[in-house]
Amino acid sequence: MYRRRQPNPTRQEQRVASSIVVDLPVRVSPHVKRARVAIFTIFAVNGFLFAVWVVHIPMVERRTDTSHATLGSLLLLLAIGAIVGMQAAGRLSDRFGSNRLVMVSASMLAVALMGPALSTGVVTLGASLFLLGMCNGALDVAMNAQAVEVERMYPRPIMSAFHALFSVGGVLGSLIGAVTLGAELPIEISVGGAGVLGLIAIASCRSFLLRATHPSMSPDRSDSPALGWFSPRVLGLGALAFALFLSEGVANDWSSLQVKEHLGTSDGIAALAFGFFASAMTIGRFCADRISAQFGSVAVVRYGNLVAAAGMLLVLVSESLPLTLAGWAAFGLGLSGSIPQIFTSAGNLGSGAPATNMSRVVGMGYVGFLAGPAVIGWLSHVVPLTAAMAVPLALTLLAAATAGTVRPTHVEAERT
Repeated sequence: MYRRRQPNPTRQEQRVASSIVVDLPVRVSPHVKRARVAIFTIFAVNGFLFAVWVVHIPMVERRTDTSHATLGSLLLLLAIGAIVGMQAAGRLSDRFGSNRLVMVSASMLAVALMGPALSTGVVTLGASLFLLGMCNGALDVAMNAQAVEVERMYPRPIMSAFHALFSVGGVLGSLIGAVTLGAELPIEISVGGAGVLGLIAIASCRSFLLRATHPSMSPDRSDSPALGWFSPRVLGLGALAFALFLSEGVANDWSSLQVKEHLGTSDGIAALAFGFFASAMTIGRFCADRISAQFGSVAVVRYGNLVAAAGMLLVLVSESLPLTLAGWAAFGLGLSGSIPQIFTSAGNLGSGAPATNMSRVVGMGYVGFLAGPAVIGWLSHVVPLTAAMAVPLALTLLAAATAGTVRPTHVEAERT
């Protein structure tokens, strides 16, 4: 017995059906909206607390009577602690839920902030920096895993906005730190007060974070604990994160020095380079979600990095301060949306444990962030500092060419 074959819809019918689907409003539950505000707060608190530590580094150095060289070595302990915390956080988030680990690691970070402030010698400072880095690394993975959970419940991308709030928190922490330093408040009061404010804000978020809505998938052979580091998708995303974090690290540490050396400006004028870069990156993160919703994550990474590469090329060839500052701004604007797309992709891979995948990608990116300033420092002994900026130029071009790495898998495609 034959069944009558249904005719395929015409193109006009497909367009009409598509428009009907697009126009249907997607309701987001109040609980998910509150979770979004809560994780916004956590990102801002993380940026705020870390900025408070950064602005107090000179005071800690004097208090512990350490040299620049010794402090530089001790800061490596902070980095090592961060990597350890990241890797532990992935498995803990998958087992117990990112919401729980966010609360634990954020609260520990607020308390650990007092460690360097109370240190009186090299040993205690080194131990406190390791703990501070471990708490910050664990929070980095946990809050991004929670952000992926929240984004999964939304009809549009929202990941970049979380990272923008981290930047806003950093600016707020820097300003408050500058005020307390100007008022010559004891470090115990200024840092302790920041920690208390952080704990209050963190506690207010506890009941609003999402429980696991996307349970860990059964790992296949390529994503098993023994072989997970060699998963092609994880390695591809990690390599992309490494390249872009390295480029961001270069801008953070060398942008002002590049302007000062290349154009012969004063320290105050040279500092504008980092200001332009950081401001453009913050603005870009607030805009990247809408661009991603309209054109897709691959477009954000590909064309964003082409803009970043154009900005860095301008820095390399410019002999004018306004053009150089414009180049650093374009570099920040172009980089701004890429990392959130990488993290979203890492948290939505089709196999393996989501937070564990996230921890691996974030860990590889963080290594790049640490390596960037060192690589440029070594190159500056051989070539002028401006010429060394060819490294981030090449890496952003490579990122643009490999932007397809962040293409959504079937898990993310089903969400959209």
